[in-house]
Amino acid sequence: MNDAHPISVVVFEDNPALRDSLALLLQTTGGIELKAVFPDASRLPSRIEQTMPDVVLMDIQMPGINGIEAVQIIKEKFPQVQVMMQTVFDADDKVFASLCAGASGYILKNTEPARVIQAIKEVADGGLFFTPSIAKKVLQSFQQPTRAEYIQLTGREKEVLQLLVDGSSYKMIAAQLDISFGTVHTHVKNIYEKLHVNSASEAVAKAIRQRLV
Repeated sequence: MNDAHPISVVVFEDNPALRDSLALLLQTTGGIELKAVFPDASRLPSRIEQTMPDVVLMDIQMPGINGIEAVQIIKEKFPQVQVMMQTVFDADDKVFASLCAGASGYILKNTEPARVIQAIKEVADGGLFFTPSIAKKVLQSFQQPTRAEYIQLTGREKEVLQLLVDGSSYKMIAAQLDISFGTVHTHVKNIYEKLHVNSASEAVAKAIRQRLV
């Protein structure tokens, strides 16, 4: 994200107390712009279209449309929007399913406020969030045999993709490769086009599945 512009965030959370505390946290944090807070994912496409957030905090367990279904809808219609799940248990299969659906990671509902803000910034910058237990499930899933596909990446694109697989954010990639933040964005955009994906999690999955790195 460009540091000159605040990160816009929308929250979907059915627990009133947590919803209020998240709203207060985001409203009082510099560099963050809270666009809206919703108790459920009804009218999801229109709500996202009206707010156009950079990052969505999505509760996995909600009445009506659940978090996993919501991720699929968002990534299909608004692929540029990053989605971070909120959950009670980090080993929940629903977390794994939501990551496979295109979410960029997740935070536990008892996460410290400072860490929540850090996580939002990392996801906005292209970072991914996995604990070892969930990462293992993701790797096992995407290591299943699949039809080979010819994908030609440049050497630099492979370096960037490897760092994405390692969980690095755009800022970390820029620092490690000694290139500008904008150059990282350009490389990632080219990687997405060549891999025919719309999110960092999809790029990582395809990289592992196709053994590109």
